[in-house]
Amino acid sequence: MAPKMSLPPHAPDFLAASGWEGAEILPLAGDASFRRYFRVIHGDRRAVLMDAPPPQENPQPFIAVAEWLIGRGLSAPEILARDLDKGLLLLGDFGDARLRETLDADTRRELELYGLATDLLVHLHGHPPMPGLKPHGVDQWLDELMLFTDWYCPAVGADVDVGAYRDAWTQVLASVASDGLGPVTVLRDYHAENIMLVEGRSGIAHFGLLDFQDAVAGHPAYDLASVLEDARRDVAPEVERAMIDRYAAATGHGEPFERAYWALAAQRNTRILGVFTRLWKRDDKPGYRRFQPRMWGLVERDLAHAHLKPVRDWFDTNIHPEHRREPWSEAA
Repeated sequence: MAPKMSLPPHAPDFLAASGWEGAEILPLAGDASFRRYFRVIHGDRRAVLMDAPPPQENPQPFIAVAEWLIGRGLSAPEILARDLDKGLLLLGDFGDARLRETLDADTRRELELYGLATDLLVHLHGHPPMPGLKPHGVDQWLDELMLFTDWYCPAVGADVDVGAYRDAWTQVLASVASDGLGPVTVLRDYHAENIMLVEGRSGIAHFGLLDFQDAVAGHPAYDLASVLEDARRDVAPEVERAMIDRYAAATGHGEPFERAYWALAAQRNTRILGVFTRLWKRDDKPGYRRFQPRMWGLVERDLAHAHLKPVRDWFDTNIHPEHRREPWSEAA
């Protein structure tokens, strides 16, 4: 069922001025930000209305990245109309076939479709990063990791050594930052709920990309970890292994890439534990609690790799079993 959302009061005038007067407007989705989406239907035409209300949201980065991706042969929503003062965009409509539901309905397609998701990243990383993107390196990784100690630890009553936490992560991530791979354009939220299957397009253009406005210039392993260690969907370890090998074979990246993959997967998943706790505590979105057991399973699997021992040792000392999956078992 579509979420209950009220239409922005200025949307009808915006649509009329854009040639969509009298169109039917249906709620489509909201997300973890202030953005909301509506489907617009006018005869045989369909589009998506993005409501990105200022000052909380700024749609200009979305526009810039979308146009850059389209220029590199990838499928991002076409910008049909815009009113930046009111935070409204009218976008091309990719339809309703999302990668998440497609895979859930037929898990036999996992190797095929995750293979396409991997090939898309190979193609994207074959281009220099989009000009003007913010860097995403060790300083940013460490800052993001503080979401775990700032939000998660207080929520579960864990009294932790924050200095040792940062030191352990610095030891692990410094080698990733200096491995010479990248920078590339990193979409940051590249996962099965942000990928549409676009009818009539083939190859990597079959995947319609969404939610890329926070793109940065960073490490090529980050988005592969994002799609294979999905916060909202289980991916079989053997599929993950096959895709890491597929990417490495296509790019020629070897052991440094794999070491970076597990380190950045651990970084991302630890950050998400904090993000989901903040969404619950600060933004009154308790539904995100249900993902935490999966996130812990991913973090613990990532930290099992030998080169992540400094971080694993910190977790074993500071985050006891009762502070991990147990607090979230009822919500899950």
